Amino acid sequence: MTTHLPHANAPSDPSRRDPAAAEIGRHDPIVSFEFFPPKTEAAEATLMETVTRLAPLAPDFVSVTYGAGGSTRDRTFGIVTRIQDGSGLPTASHLTCVGASREEIDGVARALWAAGIRRIVALRGDPPGGAPYQVRPDGYAYAADLVAGLRRIADFDISVAAYPETHPQAPSAEFDLDNLKRKADAGADRALTQFFFDTEAFLRFRDRAAAAGIGLPIVPGILPITNFARTKEFATACGASIPDWLEMLFEGLDETPDTRQLVAASVAVEQCRLLQTHGVEEFHFYTLNRAELTLAICRFLGIRPRRTEACAA
Repeated sequence: MTTHLPHANAPSDPSRRDPAAAEIGRHDPIVSFEFFPPKTEAAEATLMETVTRLAPLAPDFVSVTYGAGGSTRDRTFGIVTRIQDGSGLPTASHLTCVGASREEIDGVARALWAAGIRRIVALRGDPPGGAPYQVRPDGYAYAADLVAGLRRIADFDISVAAYPETHPQAPSAEFDLDNLKRKADAGADRALTQFFFDTEAFLRFRDRAAAAGIGLPIVPGILPITNFARTKEFATACGASIPDWLEMLFEGLDETPDTRQLVAASVAVEQCRLLQTHGVEEFHFYTLNRAELTLAICRFLGIRPRRTEACAA
């Protein structure tokens, strides 16, 4: 069995670090949820219903993504403020370096602060259409530069991205880890990882980060599988591996959505529980704007509703 190094977020209770520990549910894990900005009124209604259903779980925060190249910037701003104002949930806006000058990005950040948004997920971002990334002379070059810029504007809570299996455009794993350290040194508060299904890859990455002096919390990103073919497309785009055992589990389930949901929930719960035995106390769920699987997984993890306020429509 692989031995993993102690890390900054390891709890003092050694039973939580022992993979054989039987008692892993004594403390409710901390969760956060990610949404994407809807493109239609019907999709927006679905999203707001999802927020309403997930809000009683009292997540640490929720976040709303950008489209490629910052293409949904205005829509993201509107959804972020609507969610926070309507639900009372701390809501983070994604903010990227792509397609805008420093002045424009700073203006968005100031507008978010003025609207009561105190959390930002700071990312380099991707150009639309899969085009290669190019630094704008008048823009923020990379996420570390954006983090430093945000720190000069206001006291935001800033999350950044991390890649347990290495960013697909990084020349090496060492380069990618150095980039995470630059973001941490610039003032990031936590790193949210790309989704993964190889838990050992996450644990090795966490150990390497600790050895490199990266002290910020590294929160695993969990993707409940609603559509396996689509998940494989996501994984190819972001460099996440799909284990053979996972493909075998979902084989033949395309036409049996109820069974697929049960399998998906079981996979995510098992992943979270395994991570808990290695001291992980926080999880970031990529909800794809759907509540059912995330609700079921949180229930299995012992998270019960704590809030009764409904999100305003």
